[in-house]
Amino acid sequence: MDRVIIFDTTLRDGEQAAGGSLNIQEKLEIARQLEKLGVDVIEAGFPVTSPGDFEAVRLIAKEVRTPVICVLTHANLDAIDRSWESVKGAKRPRIHIVLSSSDIHLFYQLKKSREEILEMSCKTVAHARKYCNDVEFSAMDASRTDPEYIYQILQAVIDAGATTVNIPDTVGYAMPDEFGNLVEGAFKKVPNIGKATVSIHCHNDLGMAVANSLEAIKRGARQVEGTINGIGERAGNASLEEIVMAIKTRQNFFNLTTGIDTRQIYKTSRLVSELTGFPVQPNKAIVGANAFRHSSGLHIDGVIKAAQTFEIMDPKTVGVPSSSLVLGKTSGRHAFQERLAELGYSLSDEDFNRSFTAFKELADKKQDVTDKDIESLVAEGKRTVSEIYHLDRIQVTCGDRGIPTAAVRLIGPDNQALADAALGTGPVDAVYEAINRLVGVPNVLTEFSVKSVTEGIDAIGEVLIRIESEGVTYTGRGADTDIIVASAKAYMNALNRLLSAKKAG
Repeated sequence: MDRVIIFDTTLRDGEQAAGGSLNIQEKLEIARQLEKLGVDVIEAGFPVTSPGDFEAVRLIAKEVRTPVICVLTHANLDAIDRSWESVKGAKRPRIHIVLSSSDIHLFYQLKKSREEILEMSCKTVAHARKYCNDVEFSAMDASRTDPEYIYQILQAVIDAGATTVNIPDTVGYAMPDEFGNLVEGAFKKVPNIGKATVSIHCHNDLGMAVANSLEAIKRGARQVEGTINGIGERAGNASLEEIVMAIKTRQNFFNLTTGIDTRQIYKTSRLVSELTGFPVQPNKAIVGANAFRHSSGLHIDGVIKAAQTFEIMDPKTVGVPSSSLVLGKTSGRHAFQERLAELGYSLSDEDFNRSFTAFKELADKKQDVTDKDIESLVAEGKRTVSEIYHLDRIQVTCGDRGIPTAAVRLIGPDNQALADAALGTGPVDAVYEAINRLVGVPNVLTEFSVKSVTEGIDAIGEVLIRIESEGVTYTGRGADTDIIVASAKAYMNALNRLLSAKKAG
């Protein structure tokens, strides 16, 4: 069977989703998990956009050695030079050049002719080949471009040295059959197409990203680009886990394979959701909370008798934990460690001790600690690492007859204790006012949401917030059985990310 190359752009196109910014260490953590997942290519970033992105690409190129490490760059010689500096330490580097091809982009955005675009395409590809034997070229907005012009560009850039040519549905405009025809036409009308890998990159504006990607693969494309959980610009990118599991589940239809370890999908999805702050909808295919749950009596009866009656995939093949084991306050270190392993976590001694302490504290507050609780504890532990300010204590007074008041104590730089109190329109507002007086970083709260991690009155509450400072959005998350404390943790998480970004910049 032919093998489809899986190109992950979570760290580049995925991060471009509004409010989805990641710091350097978070990008490295995701890149390491993508390596475990078995993706062939990691698009690590767009290094010319910021010093932080440059440094993140450089670090990933140095630390992650199995996949190809790719960087996106404008069709500009200086940008290519700069991009190469960030990725040259990779074991298998790739330079990815993008340039618009549609008349809409050429007329309104670039103010250039087709001839000028063709010349720029060839010139920049040839320049990139001086640095790197692996060069990809993307004809942006290909789905709204005259097909004959696309084929002309592909032929020219392959002659100039491109080893992968990408046909993107940049704005999610195409329908499956239409997009499939465009891809199939490249094999029929581009004489040298056999010298390059044909790739596709689809967006989800009309909900067609996965369908278009699969149709293109069926028509001969052998690299597919997408993101974990389908995150990305506007309505997002093609969801890689859906594409991979479609190929695996319907292998009799596609007669194709990938190098993905599908048992790592669930963990990768949860990690990306946690670090980007984008929750996975319950009915999301493959990784949603309801993807393998049944409520209809007819369905439940069928699954009990034979799982394949209503489940076309075994949950274990995507890494969904199968055990229903519930831990409690009598559970010891070994039981907790075993459950972490079953959930796919491999923690350092320091991280394990931190999580186990949090587990024991939680077990004193609620009778049963579920898998979702444990996942939340591990995530909360990661959020407290490398904090500039740490939430130490919080006390709140509120009610329908009183003025909401909050007293907060933080541990700041140099282990200095800082305390203050404030009034607010409600308990959360009072907490945030007190924190703002201590930290002193101007920002605007743009989003605040609360959800329950598990069922029951004693469930952990998780708060997600977004704040904006100087035009940049920062996400924060916090979890606790006390929702006011969870709100304070989320705010501290967002502020620490803001401060870290300013320090790095």
